[in-house]
Amino acid sequence: MSETIFSKIIDGEIPSHKVYEDEYVYAFLDISQVTKGHTLLVPKKPSANIFETDEATMQHIGAALPKVANAIKKAFNPDGLNIIQNNGEFADQSVFHLHFHLLPRYENDTDGFGYHWETHEDTIDDDMKAQLAKEIANQFN
Repeated sequence: MSETIFSKIIDGEIPSHKVYEDEYVYAFLDISQVTKGHTLLVPKKPSANIFETDEATMQHIGAALPKVANAIKKAFNPDGLNIIQNNGEFADQSVFHLHFHLLPRYENDTDGFGYHWETHEDTIDDDMKAQLAKEIANQFN
């Protein structure tokens, strides 16, 4: 895997605003700050996306996510929190080093930090949803 901006941040070659670090992960403020406290959590062991990430790395991420989320909650008392993770260019991934966005949500976050989430619940009926769920569930047999 080629070096990414995130590996350069982890190595200290590019400055960042670190909020958490352990042996396996590094968390820092996202430069874009979609909402106040918008943080990125990245594994130190690089992989391009979720499909290429080993189980141990995901366990370390899973252990760190609630720690970072609770730190954001304590710091800013958001009304909610989105955790977003994109895989592949078609899914809007722009840095090909696995990463998780922790986006604090505020009841009145219309101060220029707006965040739009488009849903399709009106165009996919319950029968279609059931079929999609079944197709996914069948992959575990």
